[in-house]
Amino acid sequence: MTTLSGEPGTAGTAVTAGATEPATLRVVLMLDVRKGAQQAFLDAYQLLRDQVASVPGHVSDQLCQSIEDPSQWLITSEWESAAPFLSWVESAEHREMVKPMHDCVNDTRSLRYEVLRETSATGHSGSRAPRPERAGDGRIRHAITFTVRPGSEEVVAKLLSEYASPSARVDSATRLCRTSLFMLGNRVVRAVEVRGSLSAALRHVAQQPEVRAVEEAINPYLEEERDLTSAESARAFFSRAALPAVHEAVAVAERAGTVRRYALQYPVRGGSGAAAARVLARSDELAAADPTGSLVRSTVFQRDDVVVRVVDLADAADADLALTTGTADRDLAAELGRQLELPGAVRNLGTDQGRAELLAHCRMTLLTDRHSQDV
Repeated sequence: MTTLSGEPGTAGTAVTAGATEPATLRVVLMLDVRKGAQQAFLDAYQLLRDQVASVPGHVSDQLCQSIEDPSQWLITSEWESAAPFLSWVESAEHREMVKPMHDCVNDTRSLRYEVLRETSATGHSGSRAPRPERAGDGRIRHAITFTVRPGSEEVVAKLLSEYASPSARVDSATRLCRTSLFMLGNRVVRAVEVRGSLSAALRHVAQQPEVRAVEEAINPYLEEERDLTSAESARAFFSRAALPAVHEAVAVAERAGTVRRYALQYPVRGGSGAAAARVLARSDELAAADPTGSLVRSTVFQRDDVVVRVVDLADAADADLALTTGTADRDLAAELGRQLELPGAVRNLGTDQGRAELLAHCRMTLLTDRHSQDV
């Protein structure tokens, strides 16, 4: 049942690497209950517990209180997989459910884990291979996405490309390393790289005057209205905007040359987002394993039918071809084609021409790509 994202933009965040098959999800929510609000908190929990029991995919939950500090509480829940939890936690129904509990707590922190090993009274039951250690240099990738009103794209692009960069230093252990903004049509994607605590970095960014100013400036152009002066409205907006990373691939061999960043948004058929993400994940694994290739790192982000890849390439002589190297596998190309809603002009994705035509529909425009000088 664990919910209550503690800071904007973290609901639904589940940065992973390698595995794409579903596994049991364990969610841990740490709460600091306000003085004098303990009974109201318990009442709110009981109401929420009764409601979430009927949510598809929910297995069980527990409420725990610290034996050292009675104001510190812990809610753990188990879900059949990440997909039903993320679907519920990002829903309007969930936001209404948790409102009474928000009034009882000072702060929350949500953590999500896949169950790899389990021991029961009868011994070990079940085993799952762990995901690879975090790829690359330890930087965590996070993304959000939102849409703007048709006709406002040029104004929004200008605002998002010209704002002043926030301070990169969060605390002694956390740095904001890189921020990249992309646009395709009226959809905006913001990809952030953090070294250290992702939640601390997101709280830090949300409080920076430079970021607050540009967020206020784009408010009139958003398709979905929001009020950033309201913590509840901001939390709800960034919860819906969160774009979870579902797969990450990193080259097995060193790549020489200047690394450039690209992003692609795929036109997915209704209900095919997860399937398309799995195909792209396998494609990226092939490209990363090619010792002669250009792919340095690729992250697939997916929420429902919004599927985005952020790709780093090293001095690709033909960037268009390098961005689609994995789909040179005919079976993967055919499978991807079945998951996408493409115009008739796009032919066989297993050919160079077909992949070029796909990129013409998927490639996002880079608005800004900022590297911190303080990392």
